[in-house]
Amino acid sequence: MDRLDRMQLFVRVVDRRSFAAAAADLCLARSTVTESIKQLEKDLGVRLLDRTTRHVTTTLDGLAFYERCQTVLAEVEEAENIFRDAQPRGLLRVDAHPLLTQTFLLPHLADFLGRYPLLKLQLGQGDRLVDMVREGIDCVIRAGEIEDSGLIMRRLGMIREVTCASPAYIEKYGLPVTPDALEGHMMIGFISSRSGQIIPLEFTMNGKLKEVTLPAQVMVNNSDTMADLGRRGFGIFQAPRYRLEKDISAGTLVELLPDYPPSPTPLSALYPHSRHTAPRLRVFLDWISELFKNAAL
Repeated sequence: MDRLDRMQLFVRVVDRRSFAAAAADLCLARSTVTESIKQLEKDLGVRLLDRTTRHVTTTLDGLAFYERCQTVLAEVEEAENIFRDAQPRGLLRVDAHPLLTQTFLLPHLADFLGRYPLLKLQLGQGDRLVDMVREGIDCVIRAGEIEDSGLIMRRLGMIREVTCASPAYIEKYGLPVTPDALEGHMMIGFISSRSGQIIPLEFTMNGKLKEVTLPAQVMVNNSDTMADLGRRGFGIFQAPRYRLEKDISAGTLVELLPDYPPSPTPLSALYPHSRHTAPRLRVFLDWISELFKNAAL
């Protein structure tokens, strides 16, 4: 194992915070990883990592070396791409919501991979908070306002939201004409993963945003479950229009208060600073940026 190989191995161990996970990622024996890191520390004459039974963390020297390794490896990859076929290659790990993946990414995925046949794509599907560095994820696609996370963000677009309820619900509670006429109605409570609180309904009235919190008999933290509860008549709810378009067309859901739409939700791609120069990530980000620019969000 040469010096660059050891640097790549060290970066992977730090990213994954685990010798075992790094070994699995690189198809190496754990003993090989352990011995290589020990040899690297011996060559440098410093301790790079603190090891516990559960986690691996960097020492101060290890953190400084990690940052330099990232720069060196990125420059090496860039140089190699200049002098070979310049085709992005390797494994790209992406995480996005299942329905967003199915609606927007999968129909065009064959074209993307046809352009870059040396790429491999691993798609994780969820909307949970992830530790991108620890889990080895290169990019996540997320809806909603993004707090300062130390990640690089690229805005992909704005998702239109819609207010809906089932025909059975409307028959029971009536059809509201304005947001001010929602007294006596019920909502499906959606619990924010960030605050743990129920997110109010939103309505745009006279150019201003009005928040309304209605009584909720059922509360959930999963958007698919919320949509299913809405179809079953448990209350009013709001969700991305693309998610409910088929239901509205089929009549299983009815759009409410179309003249008072919720505020649109930003859609963004997030990725660690350590990944931003990787050609495989750059071409993916350019692809999804173009994809969502032309999509009916």
